[in-house]
Parts: sequence; structure tokens; C-alpha cells
Amino acid sequence: MIQAGNVRQNIMTNEIKDTSVFSTDVSFDDVYPREIRRLSKSHWTSVEVAKKAASFLAEIPGSCVLDIGSGVGKFCLNAGHYYRDSHFFGVEQRSSLVEIAKETQQLLGIQNVTFINANFTQLDFSEFDHFYFFNSFYENLTGEQDWIDDYIDHSESLYNYYTGYLYKMLETRPPGTRLVTYQSLFEEIPSGYQVVENDLAILYNCWIKTE
Repeated sequence: MIQAGNVRQNIMTNEIKDTSVFSTDVSFDDVYPREIRRLSKSHWTSVEVAKKAASFLAEIPGSCVLDIGSGVGKFCLNAGHYYRDSHFFGVEQRSSLVEIAKETQQLLGIQNVTFINANFTQLDFSEFDHFYFFNSFYENLTGEQDWIDDYIDHSESLYNYYTGYLYKMLETRPPGTRLVTYQSLFEEIPSGYQVVENDLAILYNCWIKTE
């Protein structure tokens, strides 16, 4: 199991004094423990995508944005750094990853981020305005060698359940709701959402609910 408690002390605490940490994936990932850096390319949002997605989701100041399956918090922490007028929430069911995310948040001194240790199906989605989804369910369809760890269950039935649950949740959100999907197969997107920006090369899409 991935352990918290060894986030690297290579930047100053309590406030962000070295903004170069947010400039590249290499510089940001260097804050994390080795086993977390090893997983970055497959499981954590890149700095470039995080900044791009946050600019769309936080266009209206004061927005509350939820990252579904936030891992070690890379999207939320980068988004929170660049968009201080909005609040970013990350929900993650692995407690060890939430601990690392919180430790990294403290190290970076970012205030407008909250990490929640829970299964996303336990949340009240009316508390959030917009959503970010880097296909955290897909792990259920891959082999064990591509898992983050084996401390949660993995199965095709869980993939189908989570996808269906997210679909129904998004369907109930009001018009104007914004959604960014990354590496998604679109199975969780109700018909009321329209694509307003995309990058097919990386399966990146921005959506707005219109009806």
C-alpha cells in the first residue's frame, strides 16, 4: 500500500514561494514520493491539462469544482494555484492517497482546495457547480499491472456501476453545469451536454449542459 508521510521537503511551507514547482510535470511530481512519481504518467493529470481544464471550470469566480477520483491531488492543487477565486474539491476513496494530497497541499500552502476521503457515490452533488473527470473508473477494466494498488476492489461490474451512477448524477445537474473529461469513453455523458472545446489527440473535452 502506498504510504503517506514522505512528501519531499524541497519547497517552502505555508505559502507558495517557488512558482516554478507548477511549471512542468517533472518539477511538480518531484514534490511527491518516488512511488507516486512512477504513477504520474498513467494516473495523475498533467500540469498542462490541469491548468487548461481549470480555466474552463473556474471561468466564473466563486465556482465549486469537484474532481471525481482525485488521487494525490495533482489536478486540484494546480487548479487551486492558478485560480484562487474558486474552490476545488477532490474526492478519493483511497485514504493513503488523500493523506499524500493533504500533505502536499500543506507543503504548497494552497488554501482553496479540500480533499474528501470517500467513494464519490456518497457525496451530495448539489454542493458543487462543475466537475472534472480523468476517467478514474477505467482502472476497473485494466490488468493488475496497471492498478494504482490492490487495496480496493476492481471489476467490470464496478466500472459499469460507477459509470451509470455518474451518468445519472450529471443528468440531474442544472443547465450551465460545466464538465471536463479526460481520457473518457463518453459513456458517462448524458445527451444534454454539448462539447464546446476538445482535443482529440488526448481525448480531452469540455462540456456545458444546455438542457
